[in-house]
Amino acid sequence: MQRTLLEANGIVVRHGAQTVLDLDHLVIRDGERIGLIGENGAGKSTLLGVLSGAISPDSGTVRRLCPVALIRQQGETDAPITGQARSEFRAREGRAGLSGGELTRRRIAAALSQNAPLLMADEPTTDLDAEGVARLRDRLAARRGALLLVSHDRSLLNALCGRVWHLEDGRIAEFPGNYDDYRRELERRREFAQFEYDQYRAEASRLKAAAQKQAEWASSVKKAPKRMGNSEARLHTRAYTDSVLGLSHARQKLQGRLERLEVKQRPRDLPDIRMALGAGSPIQAKTALSLRCKRLTAGGATLLREARLELPTGARTALLGPNGCGKTTLLRAIAGHTDPAVTFAGTVRLNPGARVGVFDQDHARLLDMGKTALQNAMAASSLPESVARTVLARLNLPGDQVFKPVSVLSGGERAKVALARLMLGDFNLLILDEPTNHLDVFTLQALQALLAGYAGTLLFVSHDRAFAGAVATRLVFLEDVRLRAFEGTLSQYAAEQARDRDAEARKLQIIALEMRLAALAARMSAPKKGDKPEALVAEYDELAEELRQMKK
Repeated sequence: MQRTLLEANGIVVRHGAQTVLDLDHLVIRDGERIGLIGENGAGKSTLLGVLSGAISPDSGTVRRLCPVALIRQQGETDAPITGQARSEFRAREGRAGLSGGELTRRRIAAALSQNAPLLMADEPTTDLDAEGVARLRDRLAARRGALLLVSHDRSLLNALCGRVWHLEDGRIAEFPGNYDDYRRELERRREFAQFEYDQYRAEASRLKAAAQKQAEWASSVKKAPKRMGNSEARLHTRAYTDSVLGLSHARQKLQGRLERLEVKQRPRDLPDIRMALGAGSPIQAKTALSLRCKRLTAGGATLLREARLELPTGARTALLGPNGCGKTTLLRAIAGHTDPAVTFAGTVRLNPGARVGVFDQDHARLLDMGKTALQNAMAASSLPESVARTVLARLNLPGDQVFKPVSVLSGGERAKVALARLMLGDFNLLILDEPTNHLDVFTLQALQALLAGYAGTLLFVSHDRAFAGAVATRLVFLEDVRLRAFEGTLSQYAAEQARDRDAEARKLQIIALEMRLAALAARMSAPKKGDKPEALVAEYDELAEELRQMKK
């Protein structure tokens, strides 16, 4: 049997009057790979904090039977990093001027340097580029020990996890298999729960109707008329009493069955965004935005030089590039939100009909932390409050949550408020910097479907390959201080890259064949001792035919 690494019992965590966690028993054993999934604000980061020892629960105990390492979702780290981990994840020394992805690399390298038997990871792909995600996936797959992973990256969950914990209403439901297995089983369980709920409602309605009918029958039984004789009245009264008692007894039996009927709760719906982002006033031109950049620098480092960028109206453009190349800085320059340490020499020409909506991965730039979620969502909207509350509810921020100050919300909840602001505003050009960061998988999938059908113009940065592949209709690469556009999707780009690799391999094969033919021709013109001319000619003819087919 696998060795137990961690055991938790009776864990309760409250935030004010709200119970965030209410868990009877959890066990993590050596070698287990567990994905922790739940909506934003469900308490995933809190649970990792409790299990790792960073947070003390209000009640309950956690037995850690081995060292535990935690990759935090955000922030800086001063923990020591080994040379191997630093090199593997390109974790830069120092903290000044690091991008979000570079900070993530430092947090990953620091946690892996501990070589703990139990690793907990809270959204470890946040801001991480494609190369970093692939390296992390390979490193975690090869790592011995146990893993508890919180991630919105569906491919990562599929590749690494053999079990899923679904956190909802403070409790955990376990599912065998990876993320895809979990989704199928979750749908099956919810469909069965809905069936049971419908059956319960139907039976409860039937019993209530039957009891009501018995009551009506009992009240309709007539008493003896006043002018009836005594003997007849006694007979009538006895019949009346028997009828009422019988009907009352039948009603009591029905009422008893109703009370004993097992109550089935209606299954809670998964978050689902069913809103159309506004492009009610489309841009009447071929180009929505043009950028001419002579030079873009940040902290003295040149990020872009002599570059041009155009956004065709109606196109959905993904800006791609490695961590630290300057994608966020470029988006902020386009939106006019540069920092004092940033220098932008160039021009941004916006079509007069463009109304720009911005999503910044630093939510403090976009939201007023002192105002409520509802006030922030309505900041750029002329729509009524009822519509704003509907949008927030569909983003799983219902009821009184909309009146909470943004400062007390989780990172994922703040992201949802920023998205609601875009949905409620009449924008036709969106600039989005890592909109999937901190979102739960349910909202991420809904946002992906929403933006894939967006009728306006879109420029976005995302390191989620599945998201970028589903949304983008064209790509722009920021590499070596230059911009390079590709007019096509991510899958089309990958196919073209594969064709280019095949063509390059074919060129190398042709060169190798030509060299072999030249060497054979030399031997045929001056045979060495032991050479058989017929064999050389046959080999030459065979290679020549292969070369002809290769060139063809």
